[in-house]
Amino acid sequence: MGNSSDDTYTLEQAKEEINILRRVEDDVVEAIENAENEEVLLYLIEEQELDKAHDGKRGLGNVRQAVLESRLASDRLKRLVSLRGDETPEDILVPEDVVRNAKVALEAGKPVVLYGPTGTGKTTFAKQLARETGIGYSLHTATPSWTPSDIIGGISPDYTGESLSYRTKLGCVSEGVQRARRFDVEYGVILDEITRADISKIFGPLYTAIENPHQTIFETDEGETIELDERVNIICTMNMSDRTVNELDNAITRRFAMIELDEYEEDKRRQLFKDWLDTHVSGQTDIDDAELLRLFERDYEGINHGNESTAQGSIMRFGPMHYRDVAVFVGVACREGGEYEYDQTDSIGQAFRTYIVPRLLNSAAFPQVERIAEHYRAMNDEFEEFDLSPAAELAERELEQERRQMGSYE
Repeated sequence: MGNSSDDTYTLEQAKEEINILRRVEDDVVEAIENAENEEVLLYLIEEQELDKAHDGKRGLGNVRQAVLESRLASDRLKRLVSLRGDETPEDILVPEDVVRNAKVALEAGKPVVLYGPTGTGKTTFAKQLARETGIGYSLHTATPSWTPSDIIGGISPDYTGESLSYRTKLGCVSEGVQRARRFDVEYGVILDEITRADISKIFGPLYTAIENPHQTIFETDEGETIELDERVNIICTMNMSDRTVNELDNAITRRFAMIELDEYEEDKRRQLFKDWLDTHVSGQTDIDDAELLRLFERDYEGINHGNESTAQGSIMRFGPMHYRDVAVFVGVACREGGEYEYDQTDSIGQAFRTYIVPRLLNSAAFPQVERIAEHYRAMNDEFEEFDLSPAAELAERELEQERRQMGSYE
């Protein structure tokens, strides 16, 4: 580059040297660090997308770090580089009161738990919430082996030298604090499906930190102390298909804002179904989209609200997001050269057998298994255009197995 590190880098220079900047990463970083104004950054990043050229489609490379550290970069530009490659849908479809309550809780400094039945879009909304309330976010999915060190940090073996040594390793919350500090931004940390882990065990130190936000919770090898930072938004998701809020440790309900994500407004749910069918099925198959949409709605209503004609209530709470997998399966199976190109109506029952029924049975007690089998027998009779017998038969087999197991205990 023609200018020294003490000179400001102008828009005219950037345009003149754009071919060099496309090839040389260090020159781009230097241009960002010495930019005369944000117009230079906008040209390099928004117009020329040099961060994608050097850092790749996603991830935090040297160019994006330079933007995040720039005093000239607006929050909008920082958000742009931080979320490069993020395919989270823009449209928020969860109920408005859920969105408002979650935002207020985060603004009030409370970590949030989004809880509800499987398939209600908790993870998607967690990402949307993190995007709307911060510059970027990280997503971490809990496992049964999680310990407090996965949240706060701990000691980790280092095998890079000639002999075994140990170094401190940041946990996901501590890492979020460090990033918020480094770039002086609001940052989201998403802890997904926390019911997979022992919540009381993994959150112990975090509970203490929430009660005493100025208390050091971790110290790095470099001597940097980590305390909870108001710029870090902690967002958790929790699948409540097999437990209730009353069964949770009181510690989490006292320290976190518990936001239920359950029922979608009917028009938004219908729009979801229609969008998936338009995207994955319409024009690619000979299947009647309107009838398949009716099947989705009838199945959802029967599971969640029961059958009015028989006065039977809900089988269980079951979210609409599962039906996207059905739409994708049908579109792939029935396209030209697909496995079900010449048996398209058969693909519907196979999709329900693959994606819907196993997820229902996974958390069903015996009375629910009976209802699921009964439900899909009735659905198969009602929708003559589609062969739903594979779904019904899977539920019947599970019911017979449950009956045999009950008989063996008697």
